[in-house]
Amino acid sequence: MSEMHRVGECLADKVGDDEAWFAEWRQAGDRVRALADQEDHTGHRLTAAGAYLRACCYYQMGERFRLPKDDLALAVYRDSVDCFKRYAERVDAPRIEPVEVPFEGGFLPAYFVHAATAQSAPGPAVVFFDGLDISKELQFCHGVNELSRRGVNCMVVDGPGNGESIRFRGLPLRYDYDVAGTAAYEFLAARPDVAADRIGVMAISLGGYYAPRCASKEPRFGACVAWGAIWDYHATWKRRVEAAYQTSLSVAGDHIAWVLGVDSVDEAISKLEDFKLEDVVEALKCPLLITHGEADAQIPVEDAKRLYEAAGAADKTLRVFSREEGGAQHCQIDYSIRGVSYIADWLQSNL
Repeated sequence: MSEMHRVGECLADKVGDDEAWFAEWRQAGDRVRALADQEDHTGHRLTAAGAYLRACCYYQMGERFRLPKDDLALAVYRDSVDCFKRYAERVDAPRIEPVEVPFEGGFLPAYFVHAATAQSAPGPAVVFFDGLDISKELQFCHGVNELSRRGVNCMVVDGPGNGESIRFRGLPLRYDYDVAGTAAYEFLAARPDVAADRIGVMAISLGGYYAPRCASKEPRFGACVAWGAIWDYHATWKRRVEAAYQTSLSVAGDHIAWVLGVDSVDEAISKLEDFKLEDVVEALKCPLLITHGEADAQIPVEDAKRLYEAAGAADKTLRVFSREEGGAQHCQIDYSIRGVSYIADWLQSNL
């Protein structure tokens, strides 16, 4: 907390200054990476691992608000990925394996995180896609350890429009995310340590669109988690633009144009017309979990109810976290262990 508090103090009188945001978080990453290098040099591998992971997160927190993605932004992002890989090489558990998922003549970058306690061989696995503005490295910090501890392998993937895929591989966001879903399923199903009939798919935030679409179009998935529901993303962004972005957003407003590979927000709104789950999720048949927050400031709980009602699964659960119990904000960010634990237990039971 002290590392982040130091950044907060430096930014206290610079609200809305994206240049200052980028500079301070980058400096935080540099400081903590230097600490990691020092500890690594002295043989303290676990201390170094923790510092490399924190540096990775700080670099990505800084880079997320820098648009356009110039050479400096991309250099910082490369530093973040390098720090994560250094973490993965040094940490004792879980075992993290960088992998490349074949996809349309190229590859999607991913990490295969091994189950810490294998319950059977081959064992269950889940594909974990990002949201609108997150990455596989940040996703790793958001619940993957809990899956590993429960005997579930997890592959965190930068799909089209996310992380390295958009920054370094020219893969913009697309409505037919199920193409990436099938690619990820087939990659896992071919591994000898994964049971092909026990592969699930989950995703967070905008991933509440990705995961149900993947499970609707790819019937071999054995379970699906929408960590925060999406029903009609086109309508969501129309509301945001009409409100002049005076709503809860975790990135700059024009981020949506960049990830879609277009030049303006108006073009982005047009391209989002196909980002809808109506007439799609009726085909979803595997067990489905939808989690949502009662006080979600980005996506209304009514969208979660519409997704739940439309889904064709006979076994489906809508878990709405209340203000009183905590986890009521977007994707349970106010009390994340509540959401993480619930989802991990559900996946353990269903896979």
